[in-house]
Amino acid sequence: MTLAPPPSSREGEPTAAPAARHPAIRPRGARRRVVVVTTALFLAAVVLAVLSLTLGKYPIAPDRLLAVVLGTGSDFERLVLVEWRLPTAIAAVVFGAALGLAGAIVQRLTRNPLGSPDLVGIDVGAFTGVAIAMILLGAKGFWQVAAAASLGGLLTAALVTVLAYRGGLSTFRLIVVGIAVAAALGSVNAYLLTRADVGDAMSVGLWGAGSLDRVSWQSLGPSMVILVLVGAAALLTTRSLRSLDLGDDVATAHGVAVVRLRLTLIALAVVLTAVVTANTGPLAFVALAAPHVARRLAPGTGLIPAIGAGAFLLASAQLVALVLGLAGIAAPVGLVTLSLGGAYLLTLLVGVRRR
Repeated sequence: MTLAPPPSSREGEPTAAPAARHPAIRPRGARRRVVVVTTALFLAAVVLAVLSLTLGKYPIAPDRLLAVVLGTGSDFERLVLVEWRLPTAIAAVVFGAALGLAGAIVQRLTRNPLGSPDLVGIDVGAFTGVAIAMILLGAKGFWQVAAAASLGGLLTAALVTVLAYRGGLSTFRLIVVGIAVAAALGSVNAYLLTRADVGDAMSVGLWGAGSLDRVSWQSLGPSMVILVLVGAAALLTTRSLRSLDLGDDVATAHGVAVVRLRLTLIALAVVLTAVVTANTGPLAFVALAAPHVARRLAPGTGLIPAIGAGAFLLASAQLVALVLGLAGIAAPVGLVTLSLGGAYLLTLLVGVRRR
């Protein structure tokens, strides 16, 4: 039996192999699933946020909520819903989305499922900034504390990045340096608290618990503008980030400036986390858990599903905190995320060990 020659474009010349698909190109079915999952998560987060508007020390029935929307509610109902609760509900969705995006960026860069912005010391650095501002400088106002938190987190992240940079940015070195710097700042924080008077120590401790209740329209507006701009800049790097997933050599072959891309993405993740932390205090585990939830619902390493997952997780945690408050248990949302996130982390570690 005679074997047929390979197909050729011209006689005697085999045709070229089909061009490899660029890593930034996704199958149509995968893109559709990302859109469906992200939309469903955001809708669920919005529903939870709307439900949270009816809960609190002054319960408001859904029909009264509708009355306020239509402009027929009382002045007191409008004060409670629009001025007090609505900024918190919006912040739960927007800030959760920002943390989810920041966590997805860090986990993609480090290729570590346990990665989060905490690796570069954002939370502990922000706590140090607030402790110094409140205890040593006597800062009390919201904007003073927010500025101290932002500055502390950004400077800590910059220090970790500089110390980890050696002709390139190794993710392993970044993790190790981040742990070392966080430990050093943790001792500084402990020292400051032991030297402070009771009132200042309690104020710093309450800030460190993490709460959405301190968010107002005055702080939410500027924060949302920054988060939207930074988030859009991060999403514009998606194609380059998918090339980076295949390795530095492949990314370089696709024209990606690897070191610059890593530094840019770390800076964007740091700003996203710093803005949220400045408004609320540390909200642990949202950035860690959101990418995992997104990957379970839409397999892959995309950034967009993590945004929806983060919004859903923080809105859920805020609702749990409100329900606990109605039961007489004072639990800020930061404590809820810490408790639920710790349980999730243990489950994740057990699953990894079994595999």
